Amino acid sequence: MEELIEIMEEINPDVDYAACTGLIDEGIWTSFDLVMLITEIREQFGVAIPAERIVPENFNSAKAVYALIKELEEDD
Repeated sequence: MEELIEIMEEINPDVDYAACTGLIDEGIWTSFDLVMLITEIREQFGVAIPAERIVPENFNSAKAVYALIKELEEDD
């Protein structure tokens, strides 16, 4: 999780990722931020996120993103 938060902080450092639960719903992250995150996840974790999994509830918090990564890792 720590590595994920570091990646998120590189993309947008002005957010408390430990507490924030509305990255998408509250408009904190732009679509460009999301594309950058998905790219970094693929590079750093070796996980490709399918288009159907790119929904707000999977990206509203660091915890949700981390859970998605772990779930996709298990599916491989």
